[in-house]
Amino acid sequence: MDILKTLALFVVTAVAEIVGCYLPYLWQKQGKSAWFLVPAALSLGLFAWLLSLHPTASGRVYAAYGGVYIMVAVMWLWAVDGVRPSAADLLGVAVSLAGMAIIMVGSRSNA
Repeated sequence: MDILKTLALFVVTAVAEIVGCYLPYLWQKQGKSAWFLVPAALSLGLFAWLLSLHPTASGRVYAAYGGVYIMVAVMWLWAVDGVRPSAADLLGVAVSLAGMAIIMVGSRSNA
C-alpha cells in the first residue's frame, strides 16, 4: 500500500475512533440522548475494521497510527471544540508524525 493511501486510511480511521468516543462524551457530559451511543458503537466498529485493512504487522500499524491519531485529534480540538492549537500542540504533532514516518518508512524492508 503506498504511503499516501496509508496516510489517508489512517486519517479516516482516526476520525472513526474520535467520533466513536466523542458521541458518548456528549451523552455523558452534555446530557445528549442515549441514542448517541448507537452511532458511537458503529463508529468504533468501523474504526476496528479500518485498522484491519493495513497489510503490515498489526503492532507496527498501531504504533504508526498513533502519530496520525494525534494530528487528527489536534485538528478536532480546533474544528469541533473551537480551541486553537498551541505551539506545543503543533510541535507534539510534528514529533509524533516524525515517529510515524520512522516506523513506516524504516520498516519497509521487514514487513
